[in-house]
Parts: sequence; structure tokens; C-alpha cells
Amino acid sequence: MRWLTAVLLVLACAWAQAQDVQPVPALSARVVDQTGTLDAAQRQALEDELAAYEQASGPQIAVLLVKTTAPEDIAAYAQRVADAWKIGRREVGDGVLIVVAKNDRKMRIEVAKALEGAVPDLAARQIIDAALRPAFQAGDYAGGLKAAIARLQSRIAGEGLPAPD
Repeated sequence: MRWLTAVLLVLACAWAQAQDVQPVPALSARVVDQTGTLDAAQRQALEDELAAYEQASGPQIAVLLVKTTAPEDIAAYAQRVADAWKIGRREVGDGVLIVVAKNDRKMRIEVAKALEGAVPDLAARQIIDAALRPAFQAGDYAGGLKAAIARLQSRIAGEGLPAPD
């Protein structure tokens, strides 16, 4: 009987913790800003850049700004969002998700399978450290995102992916 009680208690705790995670927002655009950090012109400029890149090259890049990912760490949250949003062409798997948790001061670049060679974890970390973090510390979120996107596009360029439809 104690064993059953212990199992039920563990399951109840796990269920309660799962209910506390941040919801995955709807993919309403290539740039989803739930923090109000970007103004309309900045958001539109990033949208236009990402749309033009996708049309010319194929890979999809999306950006998500949230206030926090707590209680999850940013890696787990970014993976949940990437799984839900299904960024990239289905038959190629060439999507990239940039997640910024503004209040947590955390950033993550989540890369789909086909692009792991072009953007391994170390390269993603370098892009965060060289492009995102310094710009964000200076209050230039749009500039940091633009620089990170340019670096991602440059790394992806040599991957030999199928042309866009």
C-alpha cells in the first residue's frame, strides 16, 4: 500500500509541475514578440528579411521573444516550441528558432537536424556571444537579432540544401 501511495504522489507532483510550464505561443509570424520589445517597424524589417531569405534559399528562421521560460530552462522550452511550430521544410528539416527569454536574460538557437552541421551547438553559442548578447546589453534588440540572423544565413549558405519550391 505504501508503494502505491508513493507512486501516486510522484505522479501527482509530476503532473502539477507539468502544468506550470509556459505555454507555447501560436506561430503567427516569423517574428513573435510577446514582450513588446520590438516596435512595428523593427518587427516588420526582421519579418521582411526572413521572408526574403526563405524565398531565395529555402531554410526557415523564426524568432520568439518571451518574458520568461520559467520553470523550464530555455533549452527545454525552445525544444518544445520548435516541436510545436515545426519550423523548416518538412521534407528537408531546415529550420532555425531563435528564442530570447528577456527577463531571464537567456538566449537559445535551436537548429533542425539538416542544419546541425552548419550550425553546431558551439557555433550557435558563438553567435549568441558575439551578436546577440552585446547588442542586447546595449539595448539594441533589433540590431542583435539582425546580426544573429545574418550570421546564421552565412553559416547555412554552404550546406547544399534543396532549392526552395
